[in-house]
Amino acid sequence: MYREEIKVLDCSIRDGGLINNYQFSDDFVKAVYRAVCDAGIDIIELGKKLAVSDEYTREKWGKWNFCDDDDIKAVVDSHECENPPLIAVMFDVGRVDVSSLQPRDQSPFDMVRTACYVPDIEKGIDLAKRSKDLGYLTTINIMASSTAIQTELIEALEAVENAAEVDYLYLVDSFGAFYSEEITSYLELYKKHAPSKELGFHAHNNQQLAFSNTQQAIIDGVNLLDATINGIGRGAGNCNLELLLNFLQNPKFDVRPIYKVIQEEFVPLRKKIEWGYNDIYGISGHLNQHPRDAMKLRANKRLKDNCYDFFLDSSKA
Repeated sequence: MYREEIKVLDCSIRDGGLINNYQFSDDFVKAVYRAVCDAGIDIIELGKKLAVSDEYTREKWGKWNFCDDDDIKAVVDSHECENPPLIAVMFDVGRVDVSSLQPRDQSPFDMVRTACYVPDIEKGIDLAKRSKDLGYLTTINIMASSTAIQTELIEALEAVENAAEVDYLYLVDSFGAFYSEEITSYLELYKKHAPSKELGFHAHNNQQLAFSNTQQAIIDGVNLLDATINGIGRGAGNCNLELLLNFLQNPKFDVRPIYKVIQEEFVPLRKKIEWGYNDIYGISGHLNQHPRDAMKLRANKRLKDNCYDFFLDSSKA
């Protein structure tokens, strides 16, 4: 589906890092960056920008949870690209030291994406404003909108609408619970209460609907689309970047480098860590629940496939 305005954001390292505490090797991250560059992707998100503390250490949580400038520069400098993608990082409300953020013209990244839940929307907007003051492109990614009380969600949307410093507003299907008609319904709500904002969409694949829901978001006019290589991401993963590029039919994209890095890097990685759909994640998506319990069960080699027991237990929650 060709539309010139559409931009694609690869968040393989950031979302994929949620399943291995961001313990990706430098060579793996550079291979992903090279593939994204050569494929013509618009934006790549290399991780989170957490504040280092006694609780959050680089050794335990991985360097891509912190995205130090030198680490990002090493990746960007590893591959020459005629039209390099913009570099994004993600802020989590309450876990960021904004005082250490350099102005954009002195920084190796270009976009700050702020993830927050509805009750923390003002804190999220404050982070976006402080990022915009330093010259960055900004997004607000409202998490778990499927569980938010609608009146409170509307108030959050109206607050974002009144924040001129927010460039993009994201509908996030955090639990992979949405069906296509719900994508349309929520996007109508977002457009009604935040009409001036460019919209983005981030899907999870708990019910094997990440790709089709991203298609629906495109049909409904969303122009900034998240995806990950081979669908890597927390739990059931995300919309597959390679499928999305094939669907978009935009000649600026070249899917071949993505398949190459899948074959060379992601296939071996799948032997070490798990992501993608299974019945356990399907249940958590159907019940509109955070996948933490599903992930905990999948880590238990003896019980990991006990979908009937998991369904009964989860239905009582």
